Amino acid sequence: MSDNIPKTNVARLLDAAGIEYSLIPYEWSEEDLSAQHVAAQLGEDIDMVFKTLVLRGDRNGCFVCVIPGDFEVDLKVAARISGNKSCEMLHMKELLSTTGYIRGGCSPIGMKKKFPTFIHESALLYDYIYVSAGVRGVQLRIAPGELIKYIGAQLYPI
Repeated sequence: MSDNIPKTNVARLLDAAGIEYSLIPYEWSEEDLSAQHVAAQLGEDIDMVFKTLVLRGDRNGCFVCVIPGDFEVDLKVAARISGNKSCEMLHMKELLSTTGYIRGGCSPIGMKKKFPTFIHESALLYDYIYVSAGVRGVQLRIAPGELIKYIGAQLYPI
């Protein structure tokens, strides 16, 4: 890891747990917070850049889906895997107060509360994947198995 990248809270949590990772900076833009932009900035395949989505179910409250950057979340599948009948994306204005993160910098690690988290099974196809390091402009490069184990996530298929 480069010394000139400020440590994020996510990095401190992983350091404390003894988990290997790299912080990878990229140029972010308020006009384009998409995973496609991040992948292009990193020079990586979009399938390796995962986005963290927070949803609210009708029965069990908030939960998190971590999916490849070019995927759209299937709300019916998300509801089913989370034990809900229906669900919707959390409103952007609720994101910071619910998770401690802002749009474009939402990490599955270190949210204010531990929410049930579901990671798309394709993550295991790679030696490492990228997720937000908790701030815009920094991605976390981590082995998917380490991430899954650390956050207690469940794998799910599409």
